[in-house]
Amino acid sequence: MEEHRKTKTVVKSGITFGTCLAMVISYTNWHSVGWAIVHGLLSWLYVIYYIIRY
Repeated sequence: MEEHRKTKTVVKSGITFGTCLAMVISYTNWHSVGWAIVHGLLSWLYVIYYIIRY
């Protein structure tokens, strides 16, 4: 029963705004799904890096 509750919580929360933002910025710049996934995993770290760098 505990495992079902954890799965439901993860599905309900989905991806965060930072993850989505990082993936959109990455795909817009690099036109690569692979980099978008990597940057999505890094999430806010990539967003902050992009703001500082560009």
